[in-house]
Amino acid sequence: MDWQPHWGVARLLAHDNLCFCRNEGSLVSALKTLLFFTILMVTLPIGLYFTTKAYVFEGSMKMSSSDSYFYAAIVAVLAVHVVLALFVYVAWNEGAPKGKGKHD
Repeated sequence: MDWQPHWGVARLLAHDNLCFCRNEGSLVSALKTLLFFTILMVTLPIGLYFTTKAYVFEGSMKMSSSDSYFYAAIVAVLAVHVVLALFVYVAWNEGAPKGKGKHD
């Protein structure tokens, strides 16, 4: 009995390799997104806290040190919420199809 390769198996293996490459690309994209938002989550609230405390609340508005701590903390907390909302929005839309119009 002569064994012949079955072309369906070869097609299936080629499809699996394409899926692996597509999954690997999406994994890299997801990790880049996660790294970007992690850096943003660390730097933006801390930067805004010290910037608004020194220049906005104590500098421009002439608030006391204890009042400026309070209001700068509120700004930092709001920044955290904005970054989290942006991350959820980007993560939600990352896997969505890019084409417009009717999809069958």
